[in-house]
Amino acid sequence: MDIVLVILQACVVIGAIVLGVRTGGIGLGLWGVVGTAILVFVFQLPPGAVPIDAFFIIIAVITASSAMQAAGGIDYLVGIASKIIQRNPKRLTYVAPIVAFVFTVLSGTSNIFFALIPVIYETAYRNGQRPERALAASTVTSGLGITASPVSAAMAAYLVLMEGTGYGLPQILLITIPSALVACIATAVVQQRIGRDLLDDPVFLKRVENGTVEVPAALSARYAAMTAGGTAVAAPAAETVAVSGDAAVTTSPPPPPAAATRRGRTAAARNQDVAVIEHPVPPGGATAAWIFVAGTMLIVLLGLFPALRPAFPTEEGEVEPIPMATVIEMVMFTAALVIILVRRVKPSAVVEQPLLKAGFVAAVALFGIAWMADTFISANEETIIEPLGAMIEANPLLLAFALFLVCGLTTSQSATTNTMIPIALAAGLAPGVITAMWPSLIGVWLFPANGSQIAAVETDRTGSTKLTQIPVWHSFTIPMLVSWVAVVLSGLLIQLVVPA
Repeated sequence: MDIVLVILQACVVIGAIVLGVRTGGIGLGLWGVVGTAILVFVFQLPPGAVPIDAFFIIIAVITASSAMQAAGGIDYLVGIASKIIQRNPKRLTYVAPIVAFVFTVLSGTSNIFFALIPVIYETAYRNGQRPERALAASTVTSGLGITASPVSAAMAAYLVLMEGTGYGLPQILLITIPSALVACIATAVVQQRIGRDLLDDPVFLKRVENGTVEVPAALSARYAAMTAGGTAVAAPAAETVAVSGDAAVTTSPPPPPAAATRRGRTAAARNQDVAVIEHPVPPGGATAAWIFVAGTMLIVLLGLFPALRPAFPTEEGEVEPIPMATVIEMVMFTAALVIILVRRVKPSAVVEQPLLKAGFVAAVALFGIAWMADTFISANEETIIEPLGAMIEANPLLLAFALFLVCGLTTSQSATTNTMIPIALAAGLAPGVITAMWPSLIGVWLFPANGSQIAAVETDRTGSTKLTQIPVWHSFTIPMLVSWVAVVLSGLLIQLVVPA
């Protein structure tokens, strides 16, 4: 009878997650709360711990991020990232993924990557490179930044769960940041060899023939040689390429493909000096960005050196520094106020920012799913959690697979963290091993259900970045799998030398 009840309760949990994913947005968290209510009122389970700290960490961070966005700080960071990417066109597949990762770490959200998608595409296209290579790799590695950022929603959930294990923010970052960088490089190396070059790609050539896309200047000479004696393609007018925000750039059209090879080379060389894509930065944007970054660095500093935090006696009589959850909340709310005062940002403008809306959705999703998961797990430790824990303890790599698949199904790194990490802790798995496998949340890219994936596909007019009729096979599949294997293996090695 107990087993039947546990199965029914598990169906409630899984059903709430599935319905939440189908509803989308804030629906994931609301269905989580409804699932909790069913477990409590129907199955008479005691309510689990309410994830207050994790919830307010997200609210604090997202408030500071939104203040930075309102003051133009996000535009400033995007401008820096754009310049780095455009100044290294020949190494784009290596530079873009690392830039996407670093800026996600700094901002705590991969939403910043949306503004970089047109920049990466245009840089690849202008230089005659297959855009899929840099776009897909960068999309995936931006997700690695979530588990390496001290101010991400997933990190907020993870820090709360790891309290009392001896693993705080410093130990976590010492594992997730280096392993993620290894994964970025491994992904870039593999991705550089993915797919045909544009002039060998029948999809691209078909689009050129149909007039959907033009041959970039960098390839005009080779294309002219390929089509010499064929029908010339009419030269298009100058084209304005829209970029995230108010930024735009006008690119010069390539010469007619039927032109002589020598003339094509001259035109290609001349058009290599097209204007870079500029991102206008409001006055004071740099100041706002540096205030936010300074707050992030202060959090890392206080995590590295607990002696810098105020200490107070606990109920047991021991003197302990205030927890990092409290530190993050204080520092981030303070950073938000400093930005508002220094840059004279209207508080109403902060509330209207897209980042605040996205952050609120993430906070509610974490709240509902985490509450439901804790209610279910706490009530069924002997019946199901201990057997699952024994399986994970005997085969630790199962945790990596579980995190990967659950995150792919829920498309929520923070919800997956709150669902799976308590099981790993109950199994007695070492904190270092759990942390090494935690970046398996890269499975969020398993299905093409994320805005970054859709935006990358839609932006790539060459057709190289694509989805297929098989949901789990798309342009992001190979870089996702390479990143997953690389980040977990390198993390498992790195955790061996990280002191608890």
